[in-house]
Amino acid sequence: MKKLLSLTLALLLALSLSACHGSQDRTAFTVPEASSGLTGEYEITFWAKNDTNMAQTNIYKQAIADFQSLYPNITVNLRLYTDYGDIYNDVITNIATETTPNVCISYPDHIATYLTGDNVVVPLDDLLTDPDYGPGGQYVLFDAPAKEEIVPQFLEECQIGGQTYALPYMRSTEACYINRDLVEALGYEVPDVLTWDFVWEVSDAAAATLDPATGIYGVNGQEVLIPFIYKSTDNMMIQMTQQLGSGYSTAAGDIQLFNDTTSGLLLDIASHVAKGSFSTFKISSYPGNFLNAGQCIFAVDSTAGATWMGTDAPLMDIAAEEVVEFETVVRAVPQFDPDHPKMISQGPSVCVFNKEDPQEVLASWLFAQFLLTKEVQIPYSQTEGYVPVTTTAQEDPAYQDYLSRAGEDTDTHYQVKIDAAKLLLSNLENTFTTPVFNGSASLRDAAGQLIEEVTKSVRRDQPVNEETIAQLYEDTKALYHLDSVSASGSGKRELGPLPGTSVALLSLLGAAWVCILLYLGLSALRRRRRSKKG
Repeated sequence: MKKLLSLTLALLLALSLSACHGSQDRTAFTVPEASSGLTGEYEITFWAKNDTNMAQTNIYKQAIADFQSLYPNITVNLRLYTDYGDIYNDVITNIATETTPNVCISYPDHIATYLTGDNVVVPLDDLLTDPDYGPGGQYVLFDAPAKEEIVPQFLEECQIGGQTYALPYMRSTEACYINRDLVEALGYEVPDVLTWDFVWEVSDAAAATLDPATGIYGVNGQEVLIPFIYKSTDNMMIQMTQQLGSGYSTAAGDIQLFNDTTSGLLLDIASHVAKGSFSTFKISSYPGNFLNAGQCIFAVDSTAGATWMGTDAPLMDIAAEEVVEFETVVRAVPQFDPDHPKMISQGPSVCVFNKEDPQEVLASWLFAQFLLTKEVQIPYSQTEGYVPVTTTAQEDPAYQDYLSRAGEDTDTHYQVKIDAAKLLLSNLENTFTTPVFNGSASLRDAAGQLIEEVTKSVRRDQPVNEETIAQLYEDTKALYHLDSVSASGSGKRELGPLPGTSVALLSLLGAAWVCILLYLGLSALRRRRRSKKG
C-alpha cells in the first residue's frame, strides 16, 4: 500500500505541473506611506555587463564601494556578464522561480518581455517623484539627478505602455569606422555624410581589385579583403527601414517589416554579397579585426566599441604584427537621404525587480539612482564611446575637458573613441528608437536574420529572388513566433479559461487527494484499534 501511495503522489505532482499554466501572482510594489528610512540590513544583487573591459569592472566595484559607504546596511553583490543575451536568458529563467536580481542592466526590448510576468519589474514613475526616496529625497544621501536632468530622449526609451520601467544608464549609436587610406587608394574621398550608394560603390570597386591569377587584392596587397562588414545586422535593417520610412513596427506592436521595400533591400544586399563586397559579424567575425589588419574598409559597430577600432586601438583581438598602419575616420552609418540623417539610439538601461519586501525594493532603487550620478556616469562613459545620460554629467567641466583632449594618448583620450562619442552628441536630434512591446526583441532578431540568411544563401550559391525571400519571410515569422506577438505593448496577457484537459486533470487531482486523505484516515483508525487491543 505504501508503494501505491508513493506512485500516487508522484502522479499527482506530474499532474499538478502539467495542469498549471501561470505563475504565482505577485503583489504590485507601492511606496510605503510612512517610513523612517531603511533601518534593517539588506542584501541586493546587481547584474551587469562589462564585455571583458576591466576598466568597466573597476568602475562598478568602485560605485558599489562608494554606495555602501553611504549605506553600510545595504550590501550589493555584483554578477558580471559578457553578453546582454545571457542576462536576458537568465532573468527569464529566474522569473519563474522568483529569483530575479534586484537591479539589472538590460535593454528596453528585454524589459518588455520581463513584463509578461505579473508585477515582475517595478514601475518607476512614482519613485522618481517620491519626496523621501526620489531625487533630492530625505533618504537619498547623494546628489541623484532629477528627472528633468535625464536627457528626455533617453528616458522616453525606457517607457513601455505609458509607464517608466527603467532608467537609461549609457547611450550609444552605431558608427562607421573607415580606413581612409584604402578609400583614397581607390580614387575616392571620404564624405562628411556617408550614403549607401557611396559605400556600396567603393566596396564593389575594392572587391574588383582581386587578381584571379594570384589571389591577391590590388588595393591592400593581401589575400583577404571584405570591404564592408556590419556587426549588428538587426540595426542595419532597422535603420534602413527607418531612413526609407518603409515600416518596421507600430507602437501597438503591429509588425510591418515584411514588405516589398524590405524585399528590395535584401535583393540589393545580395547583389553586393555576390561581388564579394559585404559580409556580417556572424558569418565572418568581428569587423574591428579585419579593419585593423587592413582587410576591411567600412566597419560598422557601436560607438561603444570604438576602443577596438583603428591602428592604435587600446583593445585588440589580433596580434600586433597583423596590425596595419592607416588613418581611421569615424562617420555616421550610411544614409539614403544625407540631408535628413537617421541613426539608432541604443544602450543599456537599469531596471529594478519587485520583491516581497518593499524595503528591499527601496534599497535597490537607491542603488539604481546612484548609477546615474556623475561620479559613475563620467568615468564609465570614458571606457568606450558612450555618452552619459544626464545633462549634469554631459555639461560637467570634467567631461568637457575629457572631450577636448582627444588624441592626447591612445588610452583614455583615444581619438577614435572620443570622435565616436562626439558623433552621438552632435546627432541627438537625428536619433530614433523602435517601439518597445512584448515581442519587440524577437522582431529585432528577425530583422537581422533576414540579412544573415540572404548573405549565407549567396555565399552558398543558393538562389535569392522574390520567391525565396517570400519563403524566408514565412520561415522567419515561424522561427520567432511573430504571428503570436502581443500587440498590447506590455503587461500581463489574459490567458482565458483553462483548457478542458487542464480542468480534467485538476478534477482528477482533487479526487486523488480525497482518496489519499481517506486512506490516511482509515490507516490511523486501524492503528488506534490495534493499540487498544494490545
